[in-house]
Amino acid sequence: MWQPTASIKNLRTRAAIIKKIREFFAAREVLEVETPVLARTTVTNPYIESLSCKFKQNPTLYLQTSPEYHMKRLLAAGIGSIFQICKVFRAEENGHLHNIEFTLLEWYRIAFDHHALMDEIDTLMQILFSCATAERYSYQEIFQKYLFIDPLAVSLAELQTIATKNNLNDPGLSDDKTAWLMYLFSFLIETKLQRLTFIYDFPAAQASLARLNSNDIRVASRFEVYYKGIELANGFHELTDANEQRRRFIDDLQLRKKMKLPSVAIDEKFLQALNHGLPNCAGVALGIDRLVMLAVAASSIDKVLTFSSEHA
Repeated sequence: MWQPTASIKNLRTRAAIIKKIREFFAAREVLEVETPVLARTTVTNPYIESLSCKFKQNPTLYLQTSPEYHMKRLLAAGIGSIFQICKVFRAEENGHLHNIEFTLLEWYRIAFDHHALMDEIDTLMQILFSCATAERYSYQEIFQKYLFIDPLAVSLAELQTIATKNNLNDPGLSDDKTAWLMYLFSFLIETKLQRLTFIYDFPAAQASLARLNSNDIRVASRFEVYYKGIELANGFHELTDANEQRRRFIDDLQLRKKMKLPSVAIDEKFLQALNHGLPNCAGVALGIDRLVMLAVAASSIDKVLTFSSEHA
């Protein structure tokens, strides 16, 4: 039980991939940064569970689920385009695609929208995998292609009927239409995305920290990246409106209360940074462990981690 979870061969491949990533950004003069792993606040997102730490005579600190808020504070301070490779933490069950502690590549490009950032990701993926140029579908198009429905107009009852017809168990999502869409996407669409694929223009209810599309406010300028049926990345044309972001955080807290989840404090320093002025930019978070897993054709994320959470 003392030995590494991953083989030495896989760890060498992992190191080579990270080296190529750093070279990719160095060639584009994107600055590497570091931000705190522990902070006094965490995300309000009800679909992400944080890990907390308690210390004597100190407030509760949270292990960060993403470096996003701190990196955007750097952007607001005028640092320019940046990237980071760091450890993040989410209280999810361990599985073949999940580990509580994992490695994230996150980067932000000044003056990019989400389509320009997709172009850059496409280039990086071709370097790492020698794969074909990505296919691109809007969220609406991909649902129409595989489930023959319009996700922007479909009723809750129709989503539940689709689940039943495909022998999916009732996940106990109640009347949460957003959660139902995510559930059906995960089980009925995601695994079909074997070629490198970008899905963009998610419903406004799933905007998170993305701005709404100026041509259609029903959708947000958000995208996800899939390869060989696995989600690799999540990106945004970043929201810069502090008041709108506060409204979304408050909506999150109301949903957390409805779902009987613990309340968390809103990150006021992050909102102050947005109020000061976040430059027009796009950002993305990409899972390094899953990237390496695909590169070595591993069946489980454990095979590319030095020591998984269960064996650390």
